[in-house]
Amino acid sequence: MVTGAPDGCRSNLDPRYYRLCDKKAAWGIVLEALASAGAVTSVAFMIALLVFICKVQDSNRRKVLPTQFLFLLGVLGIFGLPFAFIISLDGSTGPTRFFLFGILFALCFSCLLVHAFNLTKLVQGRQPLSMLAMLGLALGFSLVQDVIAIEYVVLTMNRTNVNIFSELSPPRRNEDFVLLLTYVFLLMTLAFFTASFTFRGPFTGWKRHGAHIYLTTFLSIAIWVTWITLLFVPTPGPQWDDTILSSALVANGWVFLLAYIAPELQLLTKQRNPMDYPVEDAFCKPQLMKQNYGVENIAYSQEGITQGTEETGDTFYTPYSTHFQLQSRNSPKDFSIPRAQSRVSPYSDYEGRKDVS
Repeated sequence: MVTGAPDGCRSNLDPRYYRLCDKKAAWGIVLEALASAGAVTSVAFMIALLVFICKVQDSNRRKVLPTQFLFLLGVLGIFGLPFAFIISLDGSTGPTRFFLFGILFALCFSCLLVHAFNLTKLVQGRQPLSMLAMLGLALGFSLVQDVIAIEYVVLTMNRTNVNIFSELSPPRRNEDFVLLLTYVFLLMTLAFFTASFTFRGPFTGWKRHGAHIYLTTFLSIAIWVTWITLLFVPTPGPQWDDTILSSALVANGWVFLLAYIAPELQLLTKQRNPMDYPVEDAFCKPQLMKQNYGVENIAYSQEGITQGTEETGDTFYTPYSTHFQLQSRNSPKDFSIPRAQSRVSPYSDYEGRKDVS
């Protein structure tokens, strides 16, 4: 007996795609709509980063823009991956699920980890990372998961058998899927604890950025603990595995956008605050001049100048003047009355002749 297509789907549609349009299984339509809206929002945020890049006044906020753009690329991929879970598991969707799930999340959490590490340096007043250093570290951390995923997929498929994922039993498939994401768990945990260190430092202007990463990783950990628990408990059943995983993707993608990207865009064009940097970097704060006493000349003794300063005790220092300081010197005053004195003529002993002996 040949059954017809479900309500909402065309009669000639492949049965693998029924959950994309089946009105009785509305979860597929809802997740499809949320994933599509998330993908459009991610593209809009990417365009906003490109538009605002010329309006960023703080150089350290500008340095993180390439890493955040890379983060948005990962989020865009996360919103596209739920379609591989809504469509039935087969030889094409199986490798896609096992390969891209960990890679996309590793890319996002690597970007968060690098940004959090850079904030720990800024909040302590130390030299931050450069733009290329942050971008390179984010790509380097994510490449580890790429190697792990490639090795697992190649070894599991035995090079050619792409249907092996659908042939595995649901418990075995779920165990392999979770074990494949062990490195992603490590990145998520490191980003969470690194973000917590951004709250310790004298320069409080960077703590708000750290709070965004802290909240994002905290919510992500809660989502992951939930879907892993539901994946292994026998109550929902294996028929709900695809629903659980696709829901986790959509939920975590929106957490990335609402808890991290949207607040970061609000702070992107914020005016540079000199109080967020050490004193030597505060370009609006006047600097005190070095105090010098007298003229720097080897002919004068520093000891004599110091003694003269101790005697007078009055030294006026003006921070915006030259290096020469004004000193008050008490000159001795003579109040005696001058008297007239006779001068001896040089010709008094001259008689006009020479003594002859």
